[in-house]
Amino acid sequence: MTTGKRLIQYALSYKKIIIAALLMLTISVAADLAGPFIAKKIIDHHILGIESDWYEASNGKMAVNYHGNFYKRGKYFADGEQKGKHVRILQAGSKFVFIEQKLDFDGKRSFQNGILTVKKGNEKKEYKAEILKGPELLAFYQPEIPGIFQLIFIYFGLLVVSALFQYGEKYFLQKSANRIIQKMREDVYGHIQRLPIQYFDNLPAGKVVARITNDTEAIRELYVTVLATFFTSVIYITGIYIALFILNIKLAAICLLLLPILYAWMLIYRKYASKYNRVIRSRNSDINAMVNESIQGMSIIQAFNREENTQADFEKLNREHFKYQNKLLSLNSLTSHNLVGILRNLVFVAFIWYFGGQSLVPSVVISLGMLYAFVDYVNRLFQPVQGIVNQLANLEQALVAGERVFKLMDERGENVSMERVSRFKGNVKFDHVSFGYKEGEYVLKNINFEAKQGETVALVGHTGSGKSSIMNLLFRFYDCKKGKITIDGKDIENISRQTIRNHMGIVLQDPYLFTGTIASNVSLDDPSITREKVEKALKDVGAEKVFKNLENGYDEPVIEKGSTLSSGQRQLISFARALAFNPAILILDEATSSIDTETEALIQKAMDVLKKGRTTFIIAHRLSTIRNADQILVLDRGKIVEQGCHEELMALGGKYYQMYQLQQGGKGLAG
Repeated sequence: MTTGKRLIQYALSYKKIIIAALLMLTISVAADLAGPFIAKKIIDHHILGIESDWYEASNGKMAVNYHGNFYKRGKYFADGEQKGKHVRILQAGSKFVFIEQKLDFDGKRSFQNGILTVKKGNEKKEYKAEILKGPELLAFYQPEIPGIFQLIFIYFGLLVVSALFQYGEKYFLQKSANRIIQKMREDVYGHIQRLPIQYFDNLPAGKVVARITNDTEAIRELYVTVLATFFTSVIYITGIYIALFILNIKLAAICLLLLPILYAWMLIYRKYASKYNRVIRSRNSDINAMVNESIQGMSIIQAFNREENTQADFEKLNREHFKYQNKLLSLNSLTSHNLVGILRNLVFVAFIWYFGGQSLVPSVVISLGMLYAFVDYVNRLFQPVQGIVNQLANLEQALVAGERVFKLMDERGENVSMERVSRFKGNVKFDHVSFGYKEGEYVLKNINFEAKQGETVALVGHTGSGKSSIMNLLFRFYDCKKGKITIDGKDIENISRQTIRNHMGIVLQDPYLFTGTIASNVSLDDPSITREKVEKALKDVGAEKVFKNLENGYDEPVIEKGSTLSSGQRQLISFARALAFNPAILILDEATSSIDTETEALIQKAMDVLKKGRTTFIIAHRLSTIRNADQILVLDRGKIVEQGCHEELMALGGKYYQMYQLQQGGKGLAG
């Protein structure tokens, strides 16, 4: 499905609001476009209508007294009312004259010495005429004033109606646009929660953030501004063409040539704008990613004097972004006002040519009101055309942004399962498990071991030996390529990830804390974790002594990543978090590597109590912390090379013995 169709699908979620907005827009446009018709009627029927046929009549409504006689316009006579002598009021130059007879023909008029001369080709006629003075002329206009005021009131009434419905249309369109983007952002963010961990291995966080914020904001502009402009413009153009066809079919047909020209121009524009916008959006994501990375690594950048290098890398991305922004700016400049100006001039050339030709035909009379209405409508026609052209840039940006957002949403994810099972016993078995992050490159090879309920299993080995990969498989951040992993005899790949993790707890080497308080970071705002459970978990890990001097206690604010806390304090909070959820399986991934000796002693003391009835996996570099483990698995290049308890492995005198000796300073302690 194309990006455009998917964006339309989102819009259809709020079709009732959009339809209501379009109905209001239609009423607003109809009311607004009635203006030139009213102006035409005022000019032709009232202001210039004074030159129509007049007849002598009896005194009464709409009759005008002139030199003791009463005269009335022909259209004001009632059916059956007798008409008297035919007279005319005509304009000659800047003067209005009164003649007491009917014109034989009309043409070029001139007045001199009481004689009105009318010329048409070779024909010429003279009529005895009287100049109408100001008050006399005003008297003949008097019957038209009520009609003029009535039409003016109607015109202002329509303007008020148009303004009210235009307000309603904009309100509902923007409301629907905000709702659409709200739903889209929720969908994108929700989808991110369902993506597998490996998706984020090669995608910087800044790029993901850019898609949720910048790209969806560009799409918001599509619904708020672009589509609103397009809807308004299309309805306006349709209404104007209807009005033009009512006024003059031939000229309206000539104006129809605008549509294919506009369409062709849009195709040409989109061809280049799409290319430029893709680069711009991509560089924007790269810039976000780099800024995000630089902020998080600012201490390293400054410590190693990498400011200039980082600045140079940033400027390189920024220059490329600037380069394509300028290309897009040039394209927009060439295709916006220039396009509208060219089209406007073409239409006015056709307009002058047509009406100029018409004026040369004696049988064709073109009224001033008709000319005014046409000029007004043609001017109005280019307002929506310019609106469409000016929004092409935003349209293309939104489509490119939509393409990027939908590409993210098309990544295969998993539905979050709400299924819950009774607490695991904690019997874990790895049965001939092999795994690799890349196809064909295995980091774990034929791993076999079993951890029984309540046992503590330690994983040791050099960096890259596969310790963390085993935990990633157990947590189902990844699935094994060969073999299987079972918990209580059940293959974990047949159990949803959320169900498994509901009975697992993990403490990472570098714990992550969220903005909030110490207490909220322990409970993660889970309603099932009461304040009592939070405080008990913190007490069990010995945090009571560490945090007792804080002004707000366990309600002490924690900012992003807990940067105001020491590494030991962060680790204690992370450890308490895992314990508060009372997991059947507890994983400590290098959990004590960054903790001072005093804090480590607190955790070790708490663990002796908490390990009972809970299967615990420990990844550790400090071998002194795992001497009491039931099993120690020694890993080397993805294989288990030694397996047993501390005493057994020391007696074996192999790899574990060498590692232990090295950490103990070569004293050869056998424990």
